[in-house]
Amino acid sequence: MAGLVHSWLVNRRLLWGLVALGAIAVSLQSAGLFEQTVFNPGGVNQLGQFLIASVHPDLSREFLTVAVRAAWVTLAYGVCGTVLSVGAGFIGGILASKVWWAAVFPRTQGRWLWLTIRAMLAIPRAIHELIWGLFFINIFGLDPLAAILAIAIPYGAIVTKVFSEILDETPRQPLLVLLNSGVAPLTAFSYSLIPQAWLNLVSYASYRFECSLRSAAVLGIIGAGGLGYEILLSLQSLRYEQLWTLFYALFFLNGLVDLSSAGLRRRLGSPSRLDLNLSKGLATGRVAKTDFKPRRSLRFNPVLWLVGFIGVLLVPVCFRLTGADFSKLWSGQTLTLLTNITGATWPPNFAPEQLPQLFSLSLQTLAMSILAIAVAGLGGIILSFPAASNFFLAGGLLSSGGQGFGDRVLAWGLLLVTRGILLMARSIPAPIWAFGSVCLSGSLDCYRGCESPWGFRQFRLFLVGVMAEGIENL
Repeated sequence: MAGLVHSWLVNRRLLWGLVALGAIAVSLQSAGLFEQTVFNPGGVNQLGQFLIASVHPDLSREFLTVAVRAAWVTLAYGVCGTVLSVGAGFIGGILASKVWWAAVFPRTQGRWLWLTIRAMLAIPRAIHELIWGLFFINIFGLDPLAAILAIAIPYGAIVTKVFSEILDETPRQPLLVLLNSGVAPLTAFSYSLIPQAWLNLVSYASYRFECSLRSAAVLGIIGAGGLGYEILLSLQSLRYEQLWTLFYALFFLNGLVDLSSAGLRRRLGSPSRLDLNLSKGLATGRVAKTDFKPRRSLRFNPVLWLVGFIGVLLVPVCFRLTGADFSKLWSGQTLTLLTNITGATWPPNFAPEQLPQLFSLSLQTLAMSILAIAVAGLGGIILSFPAASNFFLAGGLLSSGGQGFGDRVLAWGLLLVTRGILLMARSIPAPIWAFGSVCLSGSLDCYRGCESPWGFRQFRLFLVGVMAEGIENL
């Protein structure tokens, strides 16, 4: 019997593997990546000029001032978007969790309520922040409020979904004890479930801040300002020295945020992915108790208090720095524009002659997604080993014993180079990768690339950016 089960599992995995390979092959054909028009040999010289400019960026005082100011704007957008999205996600995460409605309605469990809320969250999550930005620019104009809301709305929906799942996966025994003692659901949540899940919530919020920072750079393409906008201007004028200065500013900003977030999670004792998986296995009985070691309790740490104090001060400074006019949210003009847009888009027009084109575009999107996942997954597997601190360094997989001075220098060099590549891949947002590819390939000039950015040819180049950015996210 056990042999039959094992054989069935092997055959099932083999079948799914063949299906995945077939999907990748079909996606390669439909995306046309093997067509000669995708690669232009005439753009090699221009690409060489672009790479050479990386060793001598524009370090003039005037342009450094521009880069620093743009970096501050990008950081401010990221902070504001994160604060609003995490705040909305915290409240929404409670309302979208199964455990909350089970506490409020213990008999019916409120199944349809949390299912309805989660279904509604799919709409803002499905729309890219760049599309949200274009939508809000039509309503608010080139106001920083458009960029902040473009980050806050989709990310708020994502945070809501993730927070609700974290709450649902948190052990409920303390909550049930309080509820059975007659404590109100909100009070019981505040004293049991939320403190238990707090470190997980903070850990994900810090990761979402990193994503918001990259999205803030994306929104610069549509005129929101910041590093993305300056990168766009440098690309249009083919000033590669200035472009690399802005890239280095973006690398520094993302690297600083990554190191700060990692240090904060480490000092807080936030669980890693391995700890979360082990704790889940312990709860289901699939992992022995000796395999899981809970983290130590959190004690007073002056560094954490200092970081928290700086963060509290940074939030109002960033909101003031952006200069967003939040009064536009309830102005009469905004209501009028929203009414006009709603009237123009509802009900949607599903003309029969448009269905074939819609189906074809959906297949193209699916093909690009499959290729992006496949290449990003392969790159993640390859680069994850040299990027791990326990691979090259002393005591790692390749060096179980001691290391000489030269070996240590080489090991640290390989580690830093690999992590630098990953930092670069994730710091530059996918649309900027795509726009740079359009400009450098020589197949289309910059202005045509701006006028028709959603053509299928440009989508192939956009795929390159998604691949590069997705490697680190895995």
